Amino acid sequence: MGRIIFDTATSLDGFIADTGNSLAWLFAVDGGGEPDAQLLPTDAGVLVEGSTTYEWVLAESDILAHPERWREFHGDRPTFVFTTRDLPAPAGADIRFVSGAVADALPAIRSAADGRDIWVVGGGDLAGQFLDIGALDEIAVSIAPVTLGAGAPLLPRRVESDRLRLRSAQAVGPFARLVYTVDAR
Repeated sequence: MGRIIFDTATSLDGFIADTGNSLAWLFAVDGGGEPDAQLLPTDAGVLVEGSTTYEWVLAESDILAHPERWREFHGDRPTFVFTTRDLPAPAGADIRFVSGAVADALPAIRSAADGRDIWVVGGGDLAGQFLDIGALDEIAVSIAPVTLGAGAPLLPRRVESDRLRLRSAQAVGPFARLVYTVDAR
């Protein structure tokens, strides 16, 4: 069975999006627009996103008008989008809209991953829901040399140090890459 990984970029002060839910700040960092391969999960068979992340991706790249752009980041991997609303999907993309508890959707997500890793792309609250049920195996954070002052927090949960074990820390271009293993409760 593959791991469930929350892998994201964050500002130095711990925000994954600015107050307008934008990632433009990240793309302004050298290497932020086209990240080094070391900054991305290598065996993700499925992606999981919240509706805010999903809608931002659609709008940022005008994906509904240019559905081929979906594959530039997502490839052909199934993408589960947690939402309570009806949202559009780009033509040809394997989007699976789900609502409700992460625990209820997890069997279908694991089945679609077919033994490969599951990448929780964002947001932080969605990753926190995986953490809450003991399903999050790893937190990988690429810290950008930017401060935002406010925005969407990296992980809006209190997580004590006894649950996180630092597996690696390295510099990748201007980013500090930290990878933690999460101990289940």
